[in-house]
Amino acid sequence: MAGTLYIVATPIGNLDDLTPRAAAVFAAVDFIAAEDTRVTVKLLNHLGLKKPLVSYYEHNLKERGARILARIQAGESCALCSDAGMPAISDPGELIVRDAHALGIRVVPVPAASAAVTALAVSGQPTGRWVFEGFLPTGRRQKKERLDALKGETRTVIFYEAPHKLPTTLQDLEDAFGPDRPLTVCRELTKLHEEVRMTTLGQANAYYKENPPRGEFVLVMAGAPAPRPARMTLEEAAALARQLMDQGASAAEAARQAARQCSFSKSEIYRCCACGAPQDLPRATDTME
Repeated sequence: MAGTLYIVATPIGNLDDLTPRAAAVFAAVDFIAAEDTRVTVKLLNHLGLKKPLVSYYEHNLKERGARILARIQAGESCALCSDAGMPAISDPGELIVRDAHALGIRVVPVPAASAAVTALAVSGQPTGRWVFEGFLPTGRRQKKERLDALKGETRTVIFYEAPHKLPTTLQDLEDAFGPDRPLTVCRELTKLHEEVRMTTLGQANAYYKENPPRGEFVLVMAGAPAPRPARMTLEEAAALARQLMDQGASAAEAARQAARQCSFSKSEIYRCCACGAPQDLPRATDTME
């Protein structure tokens, strides 16, 4: 009988954030597949555990992934973890999860903190609708294409960035979205030097040009302002009122309905309609209320 693949979230900084369930799963599984075994050993030492470890990262996916899944198919249980946060989120673990499902292997989540959601929660930016972009492409052309595709995005946008790439990324974001776009910079979340700074793209870009960035960053950027509907002119509102009158509405009712769809009052629309088209003047009994 096949074993189980557990997707185990690890702390994004503070080791005390590890959940009791995650600790119990680490203790119970036959082996652990880790993004970086050196990082995971520190976590296991914190728990007082010793477990067989298999490295699983971007450059050995095909070979190690097949071996890991073969062991699970043979009956062993495995905990998959990344260096920090939820595995398979902007992480090569997504491939082993996909392949496990294809093989009929049971995949069980053991959730906890994710840097993206943690940053969003403390960002002060709108949280109702958001999109996760993770790390932007390193190639200049691909990066520009990605940012161009986001120019009309009205949802809050979340990026990950390493400190040595942050200044270039902030410049690219300012070039793409303008200096006034609201931004929250989250640095070293849950760690000793944690920092959450509400600012703008222009201000953040200027700051980190003068202050070399340190630590891991999550950038939470406000989405583009929702496009405003085109404003109806008074002449257009009067034309709408005439159209409603042609359909049988009284002059007063036509002006009232048109006023609901624009910034002009029904009296203004009524007068414009009358002055602009004498043939449509209302009868004496068809006056404004």
